[in-house]
Amino acid sequence: MAAEIERRITAIRRFNRFYTVKLGVLSEHFLNTPFSLTECRILQALSHRDGASAVWLCRELDLDPGYLSRILRDFERQGLILRRPSPQDGRQTMISLTLAGRDAFEPLDRASHSAIGGMLAPLAEADQERLVAAMRTIGGLLREEQEAERAPAFVLRPHRAGDMGWIADRHGALYGEEYGLNYKMEAYVAEVVAKFLREFDPGREHCWIAEQDGQRIGSVFIVKESDTVARLRLLIVEPRARGLGVGRRLVEECLRFSRQAGYSEIVLWTHSILTAARRIYDSVGFVIEETETHDEFGPELVGETWRLRL
Repeated sequence: MAAEIERRITAIRRFNRFYTVKLGVLSEHFLNTPFSLTECRILQALSHRDGASAVWLCRELDLDPGYLSRILRDFERQGLILRRPSPQDGRQTMISLTLAGRDAFEPLDRASHSAIGGMLAPLAEADQERLVAAMRTIGGLLREEQEAERAPAFVLRPHRAGDMGWIADRHGALYGEEYGLNYKMEAYVAEVVAKFLREFDPGREHCWIAEQDGQRIGSVFIVKESDTVARLRLLIVEPRARGLGVGRRLVEECLRFSRQAGYSEIVLWTHSILTAARRIYDSVGFVIEETETHDEFGPELVGETWRLRL
């Protein structure tokens, strides 16, 4: 029995050496970014939350408090993070990424996506699925129940190539299935996302994609309406992900970004049939300014313009 345990330990250590070299985690700068692996992990954790405490970061990333504190001080000097009192407990400080911090994280996210894609590319599709299944097995066997319970149900990321086609497709399909809207809805969304890509201003505009287990489950946009007014557009959540708080998180991220970008107001256009989205808008402070009846997408709809003063 002891010999078998030793054999398994040796095999796992061999795999660890192979995989750390494969991912480049031993390099001083991870994925050719200015950051170490630990710094990248912190940026990634903060990118998926609208504020986190140092205690949460230590626990979530298994970091020494002193080591984390030094990294956070360095991030603060670089203007990558912002500290503010917690609205729930004024004694606690919440840490969030600034716009500069999110700008720093996005190349890292793209580089990580590209690196993993490069590893998968030489493999046949069946082998890619075997690899992913093996990783899920490792994660499932080693993850403690407590860790699984506190793991986020979904994450947010910036848009990547291919996302805009998915957004147009899912709006067309879901609004057709659930509300009977016609093909003009998909055409309308396609025009919006094409304009976003052509005129994208990264300092004042953003698209968020919600993912769960690597699958897209939602999206939303903030685009520039004027120097002082932002427009929230194309909020959507897949039916299988409803009830997880995806829609609210996406809207809250829009508010956070708009405040940091210097907007004083956010406007949006929605329809009275979208009751779940309307509840979110109302709960964060949007108010209806005007309504109109139209049949642009087939059935007669009541369009609504909502506004929030930041």
